[in-house]
Amino acid sequence: MSASRSRVAVTGLGTVNPLGADVASTWEAALAGTSAARTLENDWKESYGLSVDFACRLVPGALDSLSRPESKKLDPSGQYAMVAAREAWADAGAPDVDPTRLGVVVGTGIGGIWTTLDQWDVVRERGARRVNPFTVPMLMANSSAANISMELGARAGAHTPVSACASGSEAVALGMGMIRDGRADVVVVGGTEASIHPMTIAAFANIRALSTRVDDPEHASRPYDVDRDGFVLGEGAAILVLESEEHAKARGARVYGYAAGRGMASDAHHISAPNPEGQAAAVREAVQDAGLAAKDIKHLNAHGTSTPLGDIGELRAVSDALDGVTDQIVVTSTKSMTGHLLGGAGALETLFSVLAAHHRTVPPTINIEDLDPETPMAIANGAPAQLPEGDLAVLNNAFGFGGHDIALVVTTA
Repeated sequence: MSASRSRVAVTGLGTVNPLGADVASTWEAALAGTSAARTLENDWKESYGLSVDFACRLVPGALDSLSRPESKKLDPSGQYAMVAAREAWADAGAPDVDPTRLGVVVGTGIGGIWTTLDQWDVVRERGARRVNPFTVPMLMANSSAANISMELGARAGAHTPVSACASGSEAVALGMGMIRDGRADVVVVGGTEASIHPMTIAAFANIRALSTRVDDPEHASRPYDVDRDGFVLGEGAAILVLESEEHAKARGARVYGYAAGRGMASDAHHISAPNPEGQAAAVREAVQDAGLAAKDIKHLNAHGTSTPLGDIGELRAVSDALDGVTDQIVVTSTKSMTGHLLGGAGALETLFSVLAAHHRTVPPTINIEDLDPETPMAIANGAPAQLPEGDLAVLNNAFGFGGHDIALVVTTA
């Protein structure tokens, strides 16, 4: 790492997700090993013939702080992002920053799919004149970044990476770049997704990506278990406030940790199947970018979606990237509890990584009844694991359909 390059501090956190309506309740539920997966309380299975009728829905009451006028002008994905951003901004102490030095980067995998499909129904059933005039600003993928930037007055740039399940992590990486490149002093970053819809459930089910444990949804997401059979769809948003170390110190900000390294690669392999070479390249770059060695990585918050092919392949890719130096690493997949938030997943798991380093505690991977014997690293299996004293480095991976590979390194110092 260049000695002259500004270090990137994490000074604010915010989230709404299936485990909690804020950071505190989310962390408490994660440490308790809570499964958010439930059978959907609607008639979608009967009406549309869905083979999968469960998911990890947003925790009730998470959006109560939004006014009705605000809600009517935001797609659910935008609502999630706005509530999380407000919590993160307040948590950071609402930094006093020159608007031209404040940026926003919020990713999404799909964007306003509820708005898109709902308004198409309006066209078909009620005619073109009844379409909501706010439709385009609601459905566009950059809606969350745009609305957050307007709320905060951010004028250094507002960006929206759209890279499937890597979108939230790519937003963190791009925000780091804005600070390192001198474009901004503070950047609000994260990811959001609201795609628990009968069409998306049907589509994922038809490519056999989803778990089919309809009789036991709470135990359906089971990364590293020999009987894992697919992921559970989740929804929500997570937002982090990144800040140059100089700016944070000058205002006496509380610092959770540092966004120290980023690796960005692509598979150029297959639209949905992973390629360990691309994953390993991203991990290797992130560790090098942080100026660390393999032995410094103590914890991995894995992409770990609970798919037969992906889980073990990812851990092997990490081992390859770290030249087999992995005995010191404790692995978890928080998707076992939250489900897979798609474009919001990487941001939420970055938030978990920051908290794990800050509290020196790894949330558990739940639902492992029979650990896959091919698992090459230690898993925080069913209970939290403690991390050692001293300087800590945590690795977080996010991989998206299309071969998008993002790895991030968070440190305590």
